[in-house]
Amino acid sequence: MVVDHDDDWRPTAAPDVLRLRARVHACIRAFMDMRGVLEVETPVLSIAGNTDPNIASFQLEFSGRTDGAPRTRWLRTSPEFALKRLLAAGVGDCYELGRVFRDGEAGGRHNPEFTMLEWYRLGMDHLQLADETIALVQSTLAMVGRRAAVRSVTFGDLYRDTLGIDPFVADMGALHAAFGEGRVEAEGLTRDDWLDLLMTHRIQPDFDPETITIVHDYPASQCALARVREDDPPVAERFELYLGPLELANGYHELSDAAEQGARFRGDQAVRRQRGSDVPPLDDRLLVAMRHGLPPCAGVALGIDRLLMGLLETSRIADVLAFPFDRA
Repeated sequence: MVVDHDDDWRPTAAPDVLRLRARVHACIRAFMDMRGVLEVETPVLSIAGNTDPNIASFQLEFSGRTDGAPRTRWLRTSPEFALKRLLAAGVGDCYELGRVFRDGEAGGRHNPEFTMLEWYRLGMDHLQLADETIALVQSTLAMVGRRAAVRSVTFGDLYRDTLGIDPFVADMGALHAAFGEGRVEAEGLTRDDWLDLLMTHRIQPDFDPETITIVHDYPASQCALARVREDDPPVAERFELYLGPLELANGYHELSDAAEQGARFRGDQAVRRQRGSDVPPLDDRLLVAMRHGLPPCAGVALGIDRLLMGLLETSRIADVLAFPFDRA
């Protein structure tokens, strides 16, 4: 089949947008440098992969000499594990700005490869790091002549105020009722899946476009890599940041217990096996580093393409990419 490339050789982002992306990168580096946060580079390919059941990783086979190491390597979905190894080795506050990869995510708001900023701050909790993330986003908004209001709300209060349900105790029937008449393939969905659907379909779309919203203190079942605080009920010390309806960042008061982290990884692997998904090997080097000693810290990952979409008030990721997936 002959493909006509008379038009689709062109970039989808305008030259001014590509210049804005370069300016945003420079702003980020200046922001971090002013705070003494070190820029680092870590591997894009790894023996280990992300075990999160809701994230799919690309894998490839290395054809060269491995000296007995596995030939299968995984493209990183974030630089998190390598950055935490650096923290355990004593590097201190650090960040990486670079490309990450997620399989199966392509569309109006997603591209299989995208740019992520991830950074870690020693001695901070998730709420302190949320404040710093707000400051960074406000700095980039100023580049386009904007400033956002800020709203901070707990996960529980958000669901109670918006949907009239308590997300910590509501049963599946109440969650289904809160979702309403929307069409959902419900087979196999867990309670946390329904909470996520309520966020993405019933809550998030109505966020004020001129407001940065911080949602924090999630159910313990959604702890991912965050510490769990023994409140009543227990909560995961994590936050998500939204600019209008766009989710930009996900941050944690980081778990430092290697045994607990290993148990969470193995739980993820069990869910993946049950679903028939690929099961990436867990990162043993990260667990050894954590046993060596991960200092108390908070970390956050921020999607740069999503940030640019928010700055330009567009819902199309292609508008901020030189060449999206279908033109790569």
